[in-house]
Amino acid sequence: MDKLYERHDNYMSDIPMEYIRSIADRIDWDARLIILKGPKGVGKSTMMKQYIKQHYSPDDRHVLYCSADTSYFTNHTLEEVADKFVMLGGTHLFIDEIHKYPDWSHEIKEIYDAHKGLRIVLSGSSLIKLNDGDADLSRRMVPYMIPGLSLREFIILETGEELPMVSLKDLLAGPNSFCSEVKKKCSPLVHFKKFLSEGYYPYFFESRNSYPIQVENVIDYIINFELTSQRNLDVSNTRKVKALVKIISQMVPFEVDIAKLSKAIGIQRGTLLKYLKDMEEAKLIVRLFQNLSTITDLQKPDKILLDNPNLISILSDVTPQIGTLRESFFVNQLQSAGHKVEYGGLTTGDFKIDGDVIIEVGGSDKGFGQIKDGDNGYVAADDIVNATFRKIPLWAFGFLY
Repeated sequence: MDKLYERHDNYMSDIPMEYIRSIADRIDWDARLIILKGPKGVGKSTMMKQYIKQHYSPDDRHVLYCSADTSYFTNHTLEEVADKFVMLGGTHLFIDEIHKYPDWSHEIKEIYDAHKGLRIVLSGSSLIKLNDGDADLSRRMVPYMIPGLSLREFIILETGEELPMVSLKDLLAGPNSFCSEVKKKCSPLVHFKKFLSEGYYPYFFESRNSYPIQVENVIDYIINFELTSQRNLDVSNTRKVKALVKIISQMVPFEVDIAKLSKAIGIQRGTLLKYLKDMEEAKLIVRLFQNLSTITDLQKPDKILLDNPNLISILSDVTPQIGTLRESFFVNQLQSAGHKVEYGGLTTGDFKIDGDVIIEVGGSDKGFGQIKDGDNGYVAADDIVNATFRKIPLWAFGFLY
């Protein structure tokens, strides 16, 4: 345990505290068992360490942070660590990278059942399953999906300005007043253009020059390690999945041609549909359907986008289509804020939000011709800074979290 406490102290010594994400306030840190899920690079580890530094003094041994992918756990078990920690008076155990520990769910279940007073916070892959057979943690564990940065958070880190957050309901009801408030503090459209190509993953602010390489490393990690270990992706098909991601980055995301995609990468239709589902859970892509209430696991999606516009900008060998970047940004920011996004079809507006609101995404000259429901129809328009009628700046949808 002395080794773990020593490492804990080292981890806590160099954690930046200048900016703490507001999304951390949504987490019930006092629940008995929670897990922060999300793709590599979105800041799960930093969020855990910042919480500890905020709430515990440096010499407080009631809390312990450790990482399950360190060499310490090659000859020590999670149960052993938890038992010793509780015996020494520990009350809050934080375990990072839990998905890298073999058979982790069984041991966490044992720890949870054995130590009623222990609070456990885990972090792991977005692909982690909580209902793993006889180690079903779905009724014990509270999951939180941690997204990358919102446009709002990106601008705060760029400028140091305090910027307001807005709910979708309030934005749609009063876009003018909100946009005016933001414009007093920054030039949102300038930052929006930059955010489309860089900054969704927080480590952009650690090393801007190597950001594209780091994002490509994230993609390789997800495909080579997470999909193979968590979703049984055949190792011989990892190159084909990478090729698929590349193809999607250059697609104009209208109607999806599964037969064409299947032929292009040499994977059968059924296998391709499974891979697409797994890739969405891994936060590489987004599958969009016209009716989420009736879809099946292996149903053909109506539209496919990469998870966020940074992936498009970095992976595409050609200049990305601005329409694709806009849609990727819009869907990513809405879903990250907890909204249900459905494909609106070719005649009823681009997207249906929460089963009710229709929003068309486009440039400054985008009109209302495709929006059939006048009362609940809006345009999210690029290249504007003010809202007019029901036309709202696209960048404003990046302030939802």
